[in-house]
Amino acid sequence: MIYDFHTHSTLSDGALSPLEVIRRAHVHGYKGLAITDHVGIGGIDRVAQELSRDCDLARRHWDIISLPGVEITHVPPGGIGGAAQAAREAGALVVVVHGETVAEPVEAGTNRGAIACGLVDVLAHPGLITLEDAKLAAEKGVFLELSAKPGHAVTNGHVARMARLAGARLIVDSDNHDLDFLTPERIRAVVLGAGLNEEDLEEIATANPLLLLDRVAAQQVPKLT
Repeated sequence: MIYDFHTHSTLSDGALSPLEVIRRAHVHGYKGLAITDHVGIGGIDRVAQELSRDCDLARRHWDIISLPGVEITHVPPGGIGGAAQAAREAGALVVVVHGETVAEPVEAGTNRGAIACGLVDVLAHPGLITLEDAKLAAEKGVFLELSAKPGHAVTNGHVARMARLAGARLIVDSDNHDLDFLTPERIRAVVLGAGLNEEDLEEIATANPLLLLDRVAAQQVPKLT
C-alpha cells in the first residue's frame, strides 16, 4: 500500500486540480494521501475549505483515504504555531511545515518552530536538522520526512541518522507537484538510499503512515475509509 502525506494541487503551485491528484493517486495504487498546498497565513481558510470539500467527495466515491492539508511555507518561525492553529480550525487534517531544506532559503529556526508548536504532523525535507531538534520531534510526535524530490533528498541520509539517534519517526513523501507519484519501488529506493535497511522500510512505508492516520482519525473527523 502506498501512503503520501505531502502533495500539491492547483490551489498552490501544483499542475493538477485536487480531484485529479486524488484520482491519479488512486489509479497508481495509493491507499491514502494528503493534499498539502502551500500556505502562508492569508490563504489558509480558502485552501483548507476547498480541499475539504474535494477530499470528502473523493472519499465517498473512491476507495482511497484523501485528506485535506496544508504545507506552511516560508512563514517566520515565530508565526508557525499561529498558522498551524488556523489551519486546524479551518479543517486541515494534516499539517505539514516546509522545513529547512538546503535547496531553498528557508529561515533558520523553522524546524524548531514547527516542531515545538505541538500542532504539526510532518516536518517536510528538514535538511541538516540538528540532533536536538530531532529529539524534540520524537518527544512531540512529529514525523520527519525522507523526501523523494531530488533537490530536497540530498540530505535524506543525514535526516535518517538524526532520526535514528533521536528515536524520531520517519516517513517517505513525494512532494508531488505534477505526475511524480510514489511507487513501492521508489519508496524502497528512498529508504535504502538514506542508509536504512529492509526492516526500516516496513516501519517507514507502512507502520508509520498508519500511526499518522490513527492520529487523524482521533480528531473525530468524517469516516476516512
